[in-house]
Amino acid sequence: MRSNCCVVTSKRNRVVVSTAIVLAIVCAFSSVFAQETAFNADTIPAGKKSQCRITLRNAAIPALLIAYGVAGTMNDDLKLLNTEIREETLEGIDDKFTIDDFLQYAPAVAVYVAGAAGLQGLNTMKDEVKINAISLLIMGVTVTTMKYSFHEERPDGSSDNSFPSGHTAMAFANAEFLFQEYRYQNKWLALSGYLAAGFVGAFRVINDRHWVTDVAAGAGIGILSTKSAYCIYNHLSKRREKSTSSNSFLYPVVNPTCRGAVWRLNF
Repeated sequence: MRSNCCVVTSKRNRVVVSTAIVLAIVCAFSSVFAQETAFNADTIPAGKKSQCRITLRNAAIPALLIAYGVAGTMNDDLKLLNTEIREETLEGIDDKFTIDDFLQYAPAVAVYVAGAAGLQGLNTMKDEVKINAISLLIMGVTVTTMKYSFHEERPDGSSDNSFPSGHTAMAFANAEFLFQEYRYQNKWLALSGYLAAGFVGAFRVINDRHWVTDVAAGAGIGILSTKSAYCIYNHLSKRREKSTSSNSFLYPVVNPTCRGAVWRLNF
């Protein structure tokens, strides 16, 4: 009897500790998010378009989410927590929902719809398309590489590519995209993408397609992919501007007193 009691107590302690870790990550994310957010400026602050958006402070939480997800593929305590959350979530749920298949794209669609409606974003629509494409490329390569490296079995046993959640990564990459474009103009629009992405992550668990740790890692990957895309595009834009400003021209000169050529270099 004493042995059984110890086992139950040990499991309970592991669940409590693991749950505390999750709550700590969520609380930290909320505090950092609040510090990084600036809303409802009359105009976009000067210089914001040229700034890289990755700092130690705003990259720490996505990195922790990824680390938490990776730990969930190896740590027995986190695997136990995954299993218990799955059991509690699926209790009494028989139907599957497909809304996550479509909702993952909603934040990106919102960016383009808002731009078409005349709401000023951080970039032009042409630049937005390029930034979003870079983000999704980074996210897709990262998720695919990790899926075929970890070989984590899905909760429903259908395949061994559960980790990380691609749907969640897509949703949070697009949510960060929406947030970056409209954080200075419309706080509710900027934050709505994260609400949609949160639902996508939840439905991936409810539909028994992913563990909670898969979803956490997917969220972190998505956020960092978009932040990286802004930095990459910023760097490419600066190189393009530098190249344009340093063009050289060679043209002939013919007049009654002089014949030859002139080379002009702009820099």
